[in-house]
Amino acid sequence: MPVSDLPSPGAALATLEARVRRDLSLIDYPSRAWTRPVSRGDESVLDVAIIGAGQGGLATAFALSRLKIDNVRVFDRAPQGGEGPWTTFARMLTLRTPKHVTGPDGGVPSLTPRSWYEARYGAEAWAALDKISRQDWQAYLDWFRQVLALPVQNDRTLTGIEPDNGLLKLGFSDTDGRRSSCLARKVVLATGIDGGGQWYVPPSIRAAIPRERYRHTSQAQSLDFATLRGKRVGVLGAGASAFDNAATALEAGAASVALCVRRGDIPRVNPYRWMENTGFLGHFASLPDLQKWRFMTRIYDLNQPPPQETFWRCRRFEQFSVHTGCPWHDTRMVGDDIVVRTPKGDMVFDFLIVGTGFATDLALRPETAALAGRVALWRDRFSPPVGEEHVLLGAHPYLGEGFEFLPREPGNEHESYLRDIHNFTFSAMPSMGLSGASISGMRFGVDRLARTIARDLFVRDGDWHLRSLLDYSSVELFSLDRPPV
Repeated sequence: MPVSDLPSPGAALATLEARVRRDLSLIDYPSRAWTRPVSRGDESVLDVAIIGAGQGGLATAFALSRLKIDNVRVFDRAPQGGEGPWTTFARMLTLRTPKHVTGPDGGVPSLTPRSWYEARYGAEAWAALDKISRQDWQAYLDWFRQVLALPVQNDRTLTGIEPDNGLLKLGFSDTDGRRSSCLARKVVLATGIDGGGQWYVPPSIRAAIPRERYRHTSQAQSLDFATLRGKRVGVLGAGASAFDNAATALEAGAASVALCVRRGDIPRVNPYRWMENTGFLGHFASLPDLQKWRFMTRIYDLNQPPPQETFWRCRRFEQFSVHTGCPWHDTRMVGDDIVVRTPKGDMVFDFLIVGTGFATDLALRPETAALAGRVALWRDRFSPPVGEEHVLLGAHPYLGEGFEFLPREPGNEHESYLRDIHNFTFSAMPSMGLSGASISGMRFGVDRLARTIARDLFVRDGDWHLRSLLDYSSVELFSLDRPPV
């Protein structure tokens, strides 16, 4: 179809939004809210507080609304109109997942990324598309939030969670330093890929190199890459983000970019593509611990390679080099130069980009620091066979079947409140598979999470629902006379 014959994006999106509303009305059964109203004094209590209005938090809010759990609020630290990681520190050109992946839509066709993309750009553009750009993914999420009128409260940074007489008390701060709190029966931590810890910078870099001379890949939004023009840049890491940032530096005119990899070779096999099947995505959480451990050992050891197009994005520059088997043993300043000691000799740079991932440790996050010593980790609940130890996996939370934290000491009733905190972050992966912060696993993980929350709320209030039935007196058979002629 010629471009001139396409409807305007605004008109096409308006038509799609009408279709969304109709689709949701067609499947709106049962149609009434059912949870027990709870209050404490004059303060109402949320059924679910969701922390994070990214893809996981928005998808969870929608899934709960489909189950008619409406007493929900999503809290996000970004200010109103603030952008997510896709348009801040992410430096890839496109998503790394296939374009046909379905994410937050919950199986509603009119809410899929494809429906939105075709409404905005046309069906032919979708057919020609390889992968969705990160900017379009953020625009899709913004549209998803808007068309569903999801209850998001911005400028709220979670500062802590504590038990409060059978409820959870959440503390928040805003950008002006004002404090607030709320009570909730359930909490979902949808705080992203680093939600189980924090981004990791090796101590030798933090201690020896001035802060203005390096950035972690997660902090790239605070770096003006134009300042790297003519500079010698060292990049540490073998993952896609390291390559993304290396490419951005090269495109900004860096004199040279040397990417150093600890491994003997760059990862080439992507286990995420293998994981994208219904069996694994839907049922990994039901495997016994030993099988989970062995699956995850293989997946973590393979790691995720840069996509081919990302590698080529770097490789087309003459001033780009890759150094395998080249960990950074030490860094130091010599005059105005950054000197990195490696097994292959010293390397000299003007600026460092660190793509070393994140450390999994709940104690490193303000909102979970007080819980860290109480939450069960894999190393607390599982002892791998000799020779199959894996320190990284052992540091992850050991979760229940619906992403809930478990007490470190089994049967500790004083810490049973931990089961009302659901860890929907990347650190859920050893327990739940590819279903927390990942687009690929969202379809299955969100459904499991929402249904677990619904089950818990209903079972907990079983007596209240029984009384509701016993008090139910709505007459349906209202006449025993002959029908009117």
